[in-house]
Amino acid sequence: MKTGSSIAEGGESRSDFRFPRKEKLKGKDAIREVFSRKRSFSCPGAKLFALGNGLPYNRIAFAFPRKFGNAVGRNRSRRLSREAYRQLRNGLQKGYDLVLLIYPGRDNFFVRMNQLTELFSRAGLWNSTASRE
Repeated sequence: MKTGSSIAEGGESRSDFRFPRKEKLKGKDAIREVFSRKRSFSCPGAKLFALGNGLPYNRIAFAFPRKFGNAVGRNRSRRLSREAYRQLRNGLQKGYDLVLLIYPGRDNFFVRMNQLTELFSRAGLWNSTASRE
């Protein structure tokens, strides 16, 4: 039986696992503002820019340097990054605009999860009440 609002395994609804449109940071001006009035944190292969937005949720954009590669590589990296963020986002403090700048190199899911975990720790964005594994 397929239903969009049914309870998935683990007691959470399927809508908790989606990456809603409101959580995507869009537009050149919005992204440029995060870059210009930034707090930045870096680790090998990625850099995180954060700016408070006053909203009850976070918004994120994924950016790549010009020499990252072709569109296929960028889109694959964007999908990996989005999935890693989606799995980690419930443990983060709310109210930030985030831009994740991803550099070319080893690009797999576990590397990206480690990068995001390290960047969010350096930025102090982990929610103190959230339990992380």
